[in-house]
Amino acid sequence: MADDVPTQILVQSNLGETMKVDSRDGDHLGAVHAFMVHKASGRATHAVLSLGGFLGMGKSFYPLPFALLQFDPVRDRYVVTIDRRLLEGGPSWANNAPVFDQAYADRVASYYQVRGENLAAE
Repeated sequence: MADDVPTQILVQSNLGETMKVDSRDGDHLGAVHAFMVHKASGRATHAVLSLGGFLGMGKSFYPLPFALLQFDPVRDRYVVTIDRRLLEGGPSWANNAPVFDQAYADRVASYYQVRGENLAAE
């Protein structure tokens, strides 16, 4: 039945407390707002970064494949391995998150020139 097909392969899991994100040069960029988690496998495929804004207003959200993040256990934060300008020019949203389906995941992977994942194969 068509009604049994999930509408999204990934689900957004918001973090109660945000985790800081720095650039590879050590500048503070923003925070991890959420993880995109594959419904079937439970594996996080993307981090959604929140950048900008003041007092919770005016933030923009950027999905980033995990291949572009490194965790720094000493400083307890993620480090983005790409240039800030590239990140800020990438796929993003301000108010309404897109449907995070295979096509959107492919668009994100293509923009960042990383290998795309076959989300249906999980």
